[in-house]
Amino acid sequence: MIEKTIGELFVIGFDGKVIPESIKQLIHNYHIGGIILFTRNIGSPNEVLALTAALQKEARDAGYERPLLICVDQENGTVRRLGEGTTIFPGGMTIGASDSEENAYQIGYASGKELRALGINWNLAPVVDVNVNPDNPVIGVRSYGESPERVTRLAKAAVKGMQDAGVVTTLKHFPGHGDTKVDSHLALPVIPHNIGRLEDIELRPFRECLESDVIMSAHIYFPALEPAKDKPATLSKEVMTGLLRDKLGYTGLITTDCMEMNAISETIGTEKGVVAALQAGVDLAMVSHTLQKQIGALKEVKLAVESGKLSRESILSSVKRIRRVKDTYINWNNTVLDSSASVPSFVGGNDHRELAKEAYRQGVTMVYNHGLIPIDSGSDMAVVTPLAAVQSAAEDSSHAAIRLYDVICAYQPHAKNITLTEDWTEEYIHEQIEHWKQYDAVIFGVQYLAQHPVQQLFLEILAANDVPVIAIVMKSPYDVAILPELQACICTYEVSYPALEVAASTVFGKGDILGGLPVTIN
Repeated sequence: MIEKTIGELFVIGFDGKVIPESIKQLIHNYHIGGIILFTRNIGSPNEVLALTAALQKEARDAGYERPLLICVDQENGTVRRLGEGTTIFPGGMTIGASDSEENAYQIGYASGKELRALGINWNLAPVVDVNVNPDNPVIGVRSYGESPERVTRLAKAAVKGMQDAGVVTTLKHFPGHGDTKVDSHLALPVIPHNIGRLEDIELRPFRECLESDVIMSAHIYFPALEPAKDKPATLSKEVMTGLLRDKLGYTGLITTDCMEMNAISETIGTEKGVVAALQAGVDLAMVSHTLQKQIGALKEVKLAVESGKLSRESILSSVKRIRRVKDTYINWNNTVLDSSASVPSFVGGNDHRELAKEAYRQGVTMVYNHGLIPIDSGSDMAVVTPLAAVQSAAEDSSHAAIRLYDVICAYQPHAKNITLTEDWTEEYIHEQIEHWKQYDAVIFGVQYLAQHPVQQLFLEILAANDVPVIAIVMKSPYDVAILPELQACICTYEVSYPALEVAASTVFGKGDILGGLPVTIN
């Protein structure tokens, strides 16, 4: 049946921690090739394994010759899907700040082990976008940094680590998302550089990491590569086939980013966009959220095949590549089908936590220190915490909670906690300044400084009144450029508890941090 051949080209998602009946029907009627999980699907490790086992059992009962590909965005750092009970590993820019291929490999391997133990066989990582734009709203700290050479080295090591753990890997977002000012979840970005510049910066990590099992396309328009105005790379045969397949010689799988992102859904539309992407040369189409669009896209592809707009030969070539990747990593003998199976103890275990802690220690960065650090744990101090926030739709708000005060209290239980809100006025801050001047130190959590000017205003007033401040820059290191001159500044690159804990241990002289900025701060 043509439906079951077409179905292999689709990766779909759904809400909840159990399989909806509608998804079961798509598995039985279309033999869907893959499932994407988000935080909405993630519970405890036992719940995740029960879900993935149930999905695979449904596929086997439907007559699948090979198990489902089950994928997740476990980049670590700011974009991670696994939750409580699993290990929090450092993300791209923290690894980049350590500049350690060993860290990249070991974190990739440990992440892969935990994913496989939970029945997830495909990771949508690593990010190989070279973040050369300080204003990039969607990549930023997901990248290893601004150097194509560093990104390439660390990505190769991460790919090897995940593959050695038995996990399918994905380079993203081809041909490069590192120099955009627009989030493709929201609109269509344009990268206007000529081919020479693209070869030197954006394309280098892809060109040198072709051993990755999958490459994910970017919903970005590159005028130097695609003559049709505003046609994103995902829909461009010149990019997907002419550049990636023919010029770079890539023989692995090509997947789209989610086809429900605005750059596609609000232009050509998700359903017709899937057909255009397959015509361009991609193998897998991701329709991550909406059942109606999933069914609509499946029907649209069937019509395109029947009308000759999409050749059966290209469909079968894609299916062959998909099956080759599956045969490399998964079979019914190494796939858990029992929803009551137990999760191995290494998931979230001490060895992985210690591995992560050491990688954080090597990545978290002391940008400068004018003699304030270390401070005595008996000092009178305040902790200023900004409101939790995410900058991109790729991030999960469930992982955005800032626990800076918690980690400081482990060293100084009597520290004063101040939650900064957007309604603080300059007048109010000046009224309170005598209060702030009494502290031996103010530990100030910084996040997205340019978007939240009250943080910047408060810091400037503190600095002007000689209040001793340690800034903990918890997301974008580019915030350092717009900080006033303070006594000390540390970059953690993420708000995760272990990153903040490593920073706090250094503040109180109980540890050291070794990272170096992987981007230029002007």
